[in-house]
Amino acid sequence: MSKKVDLIISPKWIFTGVGSGVIENSSIVIDGNLIIEILDNTVANEKYLAHNKVYLTDHLLMPGLINAHTHAAMSLFKGFADDLTLQTWLTDRIWPAEKKFVDEKFVHQGSRLAIAEMIRSGVTTFNDMYFFPKETAEAAMQIGMRANLGLVLLEFPTKYASDPDDYLTKGLAFRDLYRDEVLITTSMAPHAPYSVSDESFIKVNTYAQELDLKVHVHLHETKFEVEESLKSYGLTPIQRLDALGILGPHISAAHCVHLNDTDLDILAKNNVCVIYNPSSNLKLGSGLADIKTMLEHDICIAIGTDSSASNNRLDILSELNCALLINKGVNHEADFLNPSEVLKMATINGAKAIGQESRLGSLESGKYADLVAINMNCLEMKPIYEPLASLLYSGNRSMVTDVWINGQPQLRDQELINIDVNELLNGIDSWKHKISQI
Repeated sequence: MSKKVDLIISPKWIFTGVGSGVIENSSIVIDGNLIIEILDNTVANEKYLAHNKVYLTDHLLMPGLINAHTHAAMSLFKGFADDLTLQTWLTDRIWPAEKKFVDEKFVHQGSRLAIAEMIRSGVTTFNDMYFFPKETAEAAMQIGMRANLGLVLLEFPTKYASDPDDYLTKGLAFRDLYRDEVLITTSMAPHAPYSVSDESFIKVNTYAQELDLKVHVHLHETKFEVEESLKSYGLTPIQRLDALGILGPHISAAHCVHLNDTDLDILAKNNVCVIYNPSSNLKLGSGLADIKTMLEHDICIAIGTDSSASNNRLDILSELNCALLINKGVNHEADFLNPSEVLKMATINGAKAIGQESRLGSLESGKYADLVAINMNCLEMKPIYEPLASLLYSGNRSMVTDVWINGQPQLRDQELINIDVNELLNGIDSWKHKISQI
C-alpha cells in the first residue's frame, strides 16, 4: 500500500544544494514539516499517496534562501538616510532616529514589512540583529517565517536596554521564552568592536559557549573602523578579538571588507564564517570584500542584504547576481565562481552561519521543508541551457511564485498567504509620516 504523506511537489528541475547541478523528472516528498525523500516521479506516485500534489512543470525548485545578515525592523528607515558613509549614516541619521522612534510597535511593524518582502523574494530564514527581538519573533511566528534572532548588545543605552548587563538580561530572558519554538532560534549579537567593550565581548562569549549559541557580529566593515581600532588598541578588530580568545567556529562575522594577511589567517584558523553583504557595502562606499582570497583560505562565506536602510532591497537573488558579476570583474577571471557555488552562499552556507546546517540549507531527507519555486517559463529566461545560470544571470525575484516554510505554504502563485498587504501598507504610511518630520 502507498504511504500517506502531506505533500508531493513535482517541478521541472530540482537544485538540492548538495551537488553542483539540477535533477529532472523527480519529486520531493514532504510530511509534516520534514522532507521525506526525493525520488523519480513515477516511483514517488507509486510509493506515496499525498494529501496534496503540486505540479510545477515550468519551475526550478530549490532550498529556501537564507538571508544571513539583517536588521529587519529597519525596513521603516528604507530611503531615510541614502548616500552617506557608514559613520555619518549611523551617527547623524540612524542612531538619532532609533533613539526617537524605535520601540515595540516600530519593531513589530518594521519586521512584518521586511518578512513580507523577504518571502516574496524566496527567503525562508533570516539572521537578525536588532532591538526588541520578542516583537520580531511574534511577527515571524504570526506569518510563518523562520528567524534566527540576535540577543543584541551595545555599551550605550537605547529604548530597549540601559547598559550591557541589561541587554544581556533581556536577551537571555527572550531566549528562554522562545527556545522551544520551531521557527525561532537565537544567537548572541554584540553589535561591533567599536560599540562593545572587551569586558562585554568576554561575557557574550561565555554565555555563547555555555548555551551553545552562535555569535553574530559586525566586523571590519570600513577602513575607519580598522584605523580607529589600531589607534586605540594597536590591533585590528579581528586581532583584538583573537587576543581576547573569543574567535572560533561559533562566530559569524558580517562584512569583513578590509582584511590584511594576518586577519585572513586568524579567520581561517578559527573557522569563522564570513557573511558577505555586497550591495550594502557598495551603497555605503565601504568597499568590496575579497572573497576570492577568503575562499583560498577555505573560509565559509554566507550572504546577506544588511538592512533596508543601507541596501533598500531585501533581495538575496539580487545579492547573488551582484556577487557573481563583481567578483569576476574585480578578479579579471570570468570563470571565478559559478552559479551553484554562489547559490550555496544563500543556502547551506547560510545555514552554517546560524548553526542550522543539520536542519536547513539543502533539500535532503530529514531536513525542514523550506523550499522556493521559481517560474523559469518567461521571456527574460528563455532560452534555458543551464537552469542555475539562467536564474542568476537572467532571473529576478519577480519570478518567485511559491514558498514553503516548515512544510507550510507562505507564498502561492505570488500571493502572500498570511499577510494582508493592504493593511500592512497602510500602517507603513503612518510611520513614514512620523519619521519624515525629523
